[in-house]
Amino acid sequence: MVTSLLDDRAAAQPREDAVRARVAELEARFGDPTDPDNPVGYTALLEADRAAVPFAAGEALLDDFRIAEEYVPRALGGRLDGMDTLVRIMRPVFRRDVGLAMGHGMTTFMAASDVWAAGSSRQRHWLAGLLRAGGKAAIAQHETAHSNDFVRSQVTARRSGGGYLISGGKPMVNNLERAGALVLFCRTDPAPGSGSHSVLLLEPGQLTGARAAVTARRTPVGLRGCRFAGVEFDDCPVPGSALLGPEGSGIRTALRSFQISRTVIAATAVAALDTSLRTAVRFDRERSGGWQAGGGGRDGGRTGAALTNAFVNLLLYDALAVVATRALHLLPAETSVYSAALKYLLPRVLTETMYDLSIVLGSGFYTREGTLGIFQKHLRDVPVLSLGHAGTVACQATVIPQMPRLARSSWFVEDEAPAGLFRLHGDLPPLRTERLSLACGRDSLSATMLAVSAGIDGDGPVERTLRTLAHQLVGEFRDVRGRVLALEAAGAQATARPAKFALMDRYALLLAAAAVLGLWDQARHGPDPFLADPSWAAAALHRIARRLGTRVADLPAECETRIRHEVQLRFSTQTSYDLYSTPIPG
Repeated sequence: MVTSLLDDRAAAQPREDAVRARVAELEARFGDPTDPDNPVGYTALLEADRAAVPFAAGEALLDDFRIAEEYVPRALGGRLDGMDTLVRIMRPVFRRDVGLAMGHGMTTFMAASDVWAAGSSRQRHWLAGLLRAGGKAAIAQHETAHSNDFVRSQVTARRSGGGYLISGGKPMVNNLERAGALVLFCRTDPAPGSGSHSVLLLEPGQLTGARAAVTARRTPVGLRGCRFAGVEFDDCPVPGSALLGPEGSGIRTALRSFQISRTVIAATAVAALDTSLRTAVRFDRERSGGWQAGGGGRDGGRTGAALTNAFVNLLLYDALAVVATRALHLLPAETSVYSAALKYLLPRVLTETMYDLSIVLGSGFYTREGTLGIFQKHLRDVPVLSLGHAGTVACQATVIPQMPRLARSSWFVEDEAPAGLFRLHGDLPPLRTERLSLACGRDSLSATMLAVSAGIDGDGPVERTLRTLAHQLVGEFRDVRGRVLALEAAGAQATARPAKFALMDRYALLLAAAAVLGLWDQARHGPDPFLADPSWAAAALHRIARRLGTRVADLPAECETRIRHEVQLRFSTQTSYDLYSTPIPG
């Protein structure tokens, strides 16, 4: 097994070297964000945020880096070779400014992913050329009049001659005013059903005159630098060639692309939590000279616990993020569950992490300027990522209907996931979007929890704790399965609905636990001594078990000491707090 792992790592090394080089170049271009003289540092970006304008210096930097090529597949002349690569490239941007990352890039990627998945060869090559030339794309799916229920579209497109006449409006479209391409979700059949909607690929510059009008720009509370505007159509003619995929395929296209966008955006959001943790560590060091494992600082025990809790939160969330991202390539049929679980956990992890860090910051929590100001900005920006048609309720609606089938035919029956799912730097096959399934009835990630928990060896206090926690979580999983089956047997009762939401919450946490165990199991043979240590995995499972209401013993002192040391070490060595341990400036 070890020999096979080394062989796989050697085969993936050229790709890994290229990714690291691009990440390092982007980090170097951004420089130290805490330097007040840095034109793309916190001082400048917070000034743009207060003015509610795009961060011009940051956008110029990304244009010069040719960031749009990261959204274009290699087959179309770009640099996109995997979703894991895109996540790692975008984390330096999210680490500085979520608004910059979304406004300048990820909105374009969300639109483009529909085209790569469903577009004709002509449409794909046209959009690739636009993006590689520095253009942007926008996507119009949100339905704010109907709580973002995107299948209740207020935009209709009816056949007229060889094309369509579009009517209705979309009130909130990011980058609409400066987009060279618009992916528009609209109703093409008044009858209900899965074939009622289609997707059109439009050129906004051609939608002129009285038939299409851009409405006033709106400034949100979060992502203030993003350019949100609306569009109103009045029998606006567009050619039939604008149709993206077959007519009536819009819902299927959207549900597949949600799996990609949910995963990538939720996975890159880890970088904002990374910055928030680093900001709190810096603040504590400056105020108290830092803390040691046994105490120190203004309130050493409480402060140290808050920082380690935030770090563990970040790691357990990133474990599921890494696995969900790699699953897009390795287990595409199962990704609908993993992507939804990841996006569902985002607001919870954000809330708990920010609460932990507020203990450290005290009144500094409210600061909106200087180095501390980035904390407040991330606090306003990151929650916006979990809103809309791909938000919490939509994620629950994706997973809950699948749970009875999973409980019957997959849980405690399925073979464990492939080892490559848990290798941070392992190579990946090409993404095959046609293999993304809306529901396949399989979950091999949870099977990994069973397999790894059965093989945890070692007699040290941390190993014993990890083994105990893993077995307890297997018991929790068995209980979830039993309750899901019992609810199904009881039939469709209104009183069962709250229980289904509670079970989905438990299931999402158990998937995160499975991801932690799988990554730790693979890391035992890897080069990173911290990830090979069972301390972080034990702490992550301990955190998950407590969230589930499981009675657990306190962690061994060795475990907490190791994690506290890692928090300080990564700050001192300027290394990211995520699983990739990326060198960063500042």
